[in-house]
Amino acid sequence: MEYLDFEKPIQEIQDQYINCLLIEKKSGVNMKEVCNQLKYKLKETIKKVHNNLTPWQRVQLSRHPNRPYTLDYIQYITKKDSFIELHGDRYFGDDKAIVGGFGKIEDVTFMLIGTQKGRNTKDRQYRRFGMPNPEGYRKALRLMKLSEKFRKPIVTFIDTPGAFPGIEAEKRGQGEAIGKNIYEIMCLKVPIIVLIIGEGASGGALGIGIGDKISMMENSWYSVISPESCSTILWGNWDKKEESAEALKLTAEDMYKLDLIDNIIKEPLGGAHFCPEKAFKLVKKQIMKHYKELYTIDVKSIIKNRKNKYISIGSFNEG
Repeated sequence: MEYLDFEKPIQEIQDQYINCLLIEKKSGVNMKEVCNQLKYKLKETIKKVHNNLTPWQRVQLSRHPNRPYTLDYIQYITKKDSFIELHGDRYFGDDKAIVGGFGKIEDVTFMLIGTQKGRNTKDRQYRRFGMPNPEGYRKALRLMKLSEKFRKPIVTFIDTPGAFPGIEAEKRGQGEAIGKNIYEIMCLKVPIIVLIIGEGASGGALGIGIGDKISMMENSWYSVISPESCSTILWGNWDKKEESAEALKLTAEDMYKLDLIDNIIKEPLGGAHFCPEKAFKLVKKQIMKHYKELYTIDVKSIIKNRKNKYISIGSFNEG
């Protein structure tokens, strides 16, 4: 397990607890009482640290190297061997930063699509750190339209630092691909459930982020720009990233207060990386809850409600 700077108090007690268990195992000395005290202290320390997180600390948690990614969620919440990954945009190529395919959750077939980061250096380069090219967004739209054809609901998982900013991406129409996705997804005749599981940055997230129900993991963020980029634009460096994170109102709690998302998915104590299986179960439960709510609504109403959801964002009344 890797620890962030503000998690050091947790790491110290965790190490003591593990050493206590090892000593008991190797020496045969009864250390149960000491171990239980350390276990209790560990739980209380995690609560203390995670109950007072700043927006910047939540941004850091969303990027935690041990945090579950899209494929981790898909592999756990779908029935064994039911997920079939589909590839290619039928124009240029197959973007590994976006994954998608049909899979069964309980007895319902969904189209599952999401941005995928990598666990090690090689995999991160292969997935482009979860930053899609235009062909990634075009692949996502192709799969969504395939899902619409077979009348299957869609679930998208968002965890991206943004769309890939390379020259080749711009040459192939990055902005057009994202814009077309937003336009086309708005009118898809199937329920769409959106989950922000980590980072949700800029148009890179919006390209697959239009939906009827939008949920955010407790330690995720969603914004037009990252705190570092915001700080760079306003102050010329990253030094003000913590202040930027505060000002951007990018946390799940902020998004919920602003009525930009439908609900927050509470994470296990310590974050999703502390207990991935519990996080998977919570996400699965939320998907099925949203699906059952949307299943009873007719197609015309779904599209109308979806459009109104986005039209109402930022609206105001003049006194």
